[in-house]
Amino acid sequence: MLVALAAGAVVAASGVGLGLWATSDDAGSAASRSGDLAGSPPEPSPTRSYPLSQAPRTIPAVRDHSAERGPGWRPERGHRVVVGDPALADEGRLIAGELGLTYAGEKDDERAGDLRLVLNKGKGANPESYTMTVRGGRVTVSAPAEAGVFYGTRTLKQQIRGAETAPEGVVRDEPAKQRRGMMLDVARKHFTADWIEDRVRELGDLKFNELGLHFSDDQGFRIESDSHPEIVSEQHLTKAQVKRIVDLAASRHITVVPEIDSPGHLGAVIAAHPDLQLRNVNGGVVRGAIDISKAKSAEIVDDLLDEYAGLFPGGQWHLGADEYQALVVSDPEASFPGLAAAARKKYGSGATVEDLATGWLNDRADTVRAHDRTPRAWNDGFFKGGSVQAAEDVQIAYWTGKEIGARQPVEYLSEGRDVVNYNDEFLYYVLGEPHTFVYPTGERIYEQWTPLVLRGTTAVPAKYDGQILGGSFAVWCDLANSQTQEQVAAGIRMPLRATVQKLWHPDGEPELSWAEFRALADKLD
Repeated sequence: MLVALAAGAVVAASGVGLGLWATSDDAGSAASRSGDLAGSPPEPSPTRSYPLSQAPRTIPAVRDHSAERGPGWRPERGHRVVVGDPALADEGRLIAGELGLTYAGEKDDERAGDLRLVLNKGKGANPESYTMTVRGGRVTVSAPAEAGVFYGTRTLKQQIRGAETAPEGVVRDEPAKQRRGMMLDVARKHFTADWIEDRVRELGDLKFNELGLHFSDDQGFRIESDSHPEIVSEQHLTKAQVKRIVDLAASRHITVVPEIDSPGHLGAVIAAHPDLQLRNVNGGVVRGAIDISKAKSAEIVDDLLDEYAGLFPGGQWHLGADEYQALVVSDPEASFPGLAAAARKKYGSGATVEDLATGWLNDRADTVRAHDRTPRAWNDGFFKGGSVQAAEDVQIAYWTGKEIGARQPVEYLSEGRDVVNYNDEFLYYVLGEPHTFVYPTGERIYEQWTPLVLRGTTAVPAKYDGQILGGSFAVWCDLANSQTQEQVAAGIRMPLRATVQKLWHPDGEPELSWAEFRALADKLD
């Protein structure tokens, strides 16, 4: 009994409350609220000798914890991981290896110390939600889908790493936002496959579910291509390496979102196909811009979209569409008469170069939609008015309000569009800090940003919250040699943790101070 009391004291001292939870002294009533553990009575039985448990300390913080009395659970040699469904084998083997447990597969019996993973498939339940019950010397993680079970194991892993013991009681948890991402610019700077895989593991443990790969730009095209090998940069990822990254990400329930930006930012493609270079009325070259009046321009981009659809099986696709340099001049029709003529021919006498660019976006959206992908594009690729409008299902990746003719975020939201928040004021890590960018800090994200803050520092009205699908931290490599891979990893460490905390929780004010949050991150890493 002295040992049990000591264990209870360790549990009581191991954390602070991070969510909203019931704190009833009646362990029996807590047991009746959760039917996750069936079978023999708890061993040892919780008594009033144990103080009420406190919530696990994790990043992101759990949403709800029902406190109970008991010694909690800690992994020991000989403890098993058992699964209630063969689909959970990957999750079971992963957490078993991480905690030094024995993976036992599907078992119906119960033993002391068991960690059981269970699918409770229910209609309408958030597939990323989970329940973690610690009671009677055992742990059960149950969820409607594999993703939820995985997130439950991440909570358990972090708690064991930080405090060695998972507290008695029931965690009920789910994310506030469905899109929780990090975008990586591998076009301007080559990152090794091993480095990217390390980031995938980091993102998975933090409950991110997207990794964006921007792999085509003016400075490079960084993934092996069979349809157009002539455009690929000397330093690049092979398809085998990308497949390994994609498979690793899938095992962590992370979708890899590819981006081939067009019709701007195509310099690496144009370098191998100079006949597709956009030129102005005076014959001057327009950097990175492809001539969208030429059929061959669409053919080569669609070739690439079709090719990589097989390499990236996730449901999302980023089409770029930003900063097309034909549209940053005062009079696009006068500066680019060939584009203006093509617009009128395709869309009627009043059509403009903006209409032609919007038509290009819609055509590329058709290409990826044929592969069952949901298209996404940067907000400055959407234009007000005009005779051609962007397809309604193209999600807006909102990053800036600095473009010519900038539109307030509410304009997009009032049209009923779904938005992913990439706010460049908080979430842009731009190597070398060009163009007034400064490296974002985790503290500023943690204390000032929420998913409703789409542009600058001002939040949009809360009534639009449902249209903001989530957010993404973004690493851009404008001055590629400004930092090494290791410096990038160190620089984004705390911003990533702050970002996911704000995407997981609906509350604007975190429970922990920044100093406490940073100390917790140091303890968990």
